[in-house]
Amino acid sequence: MDARMPPAGTGTPTGAPQPPVSPAHARPPSAKPRRWDGYRVALWVYAGAFFAFLYGPLLMIVALSFNDSRTTGLPWKGFTTKWYESLLGNTQLLASLGNSIYVGVVAAVIATALALLLAMAFRHEFRAKRLVLYLIITPIIIPGIIGGIVLLIFFGYLGIRPSLFTTVLVAHVNWVLPFAFLTLYPRLHKFDRSLEEAAMDLGAREWQVFREIVFPIVRPGLIATALFAFSLSFDEFIRTIFTVGSERTIPVQFYVLIVEELSPELPAMAVVVVGLTVLSSLAGFIVSRRADSKLSS
Repeated sequence: MDARMPPAGTGTPTGAPQPPVSPAHARPPSAKPRRWDGYRVALWVYAGAFFAFLYGPLLMIVALSFNDSRTTGLPWKGFTTKWYESLLGNTQLLASLGNSIYVGVVAAVIATALALLLAMAFRHEFRAKRLVLYLIITPIIIPGIIGGIVLLIFFGYLGIRPSLFTTVLVAHVNWVLPFAFLTLYPRLHKFDRSLEEAAMDLGAREWQVFREIVFPIVRPGLIATALFAFSLSFDEFIRTIFTVGSERTIPVQFYVLIVEELSPELPAMAVVVVGLTVLSSLAGFIVSRRADSKLSS
């Protein structure tokens, strides 16, 4: 064996020059350049301040709802649940809460039904399609106070007396319909129309196709749209204050109680209202996610 040959498995000869190792290869693959620590600190401070201003008032309302004081505010005078118990005997607040629920449910059903019809129509081409779309989304663009004044003048010109299920209901449907349409239309736009064509080729009529094929598939989206519309109607105040009569919804009742007297039950009632709104929105979000997953599958 030649003495200059390296032993088997030892690689390059002993006296051979080694290839240079570049700095990029010397650094471990997982190593990344560290950012300035001050940037991370500033980011954490910004995130903390953002969430504090966003959720701080809600947490304060929850805390004040258990404060044993007839004055709404600090200082803290003890823990109590009597304000929640007194809500059961406050007929005005309970009646206002019931009015908001009734109007919200009816407005959500009407707006969802109209949004479904509009979304079905927008799957086809027709004249002035873009103009109709602009008319649908106009209530979103117009400021709430302008919309309330316009509705007040409109109902006054027609001689319609303000009440919950006339003027208020129309105002809420007018406000909720654009959001319901914009929520529902993308789901119908993604719908595979070959299913409808196949059913028609087999002899099904248009109403049968809608009832047996289209509606079962978009039903989760309809439920999500109705829940979202209910949450919008339930919290609507600006247009309601211009069209409401002697019966009040819960946002209007809150406004009246704050102006006339700062009732100690207000924080407890606010917690109940926020809870209902969050639950309806969360349910709508869950149903919407399921509807999107069903359409994508």
